[in-house]
Amino acid sequence: MADHREGEQGSIPERSGRFLEKSGYWYYQTREGVDIGPFDTRHDAEIGVGEFIDFICASAPEAAKIIERYRAA
Repeated sequence: MADHREGEQGSIPERSGRFLEKSGYWYYQTREGVDIGPFDTRHDAEIGVGEFIDFICASAPEAAKIIERYRAA
């Protein structure tokens, strides 16, 4: 059963997996739809997504706008 995340109200949105494997390498996907990688293992990708989130949280709001330009096609 899914739980509300901090600050969420109303019905719980469907959540999708953030990690994917392509051609033997692991990637994680941002909210903007950008695949970040490759990583040798899923564990490495999990570490990478944590570092990415830390970076975005510490960055100016303009950083997210720059990332959105690289949205996956």
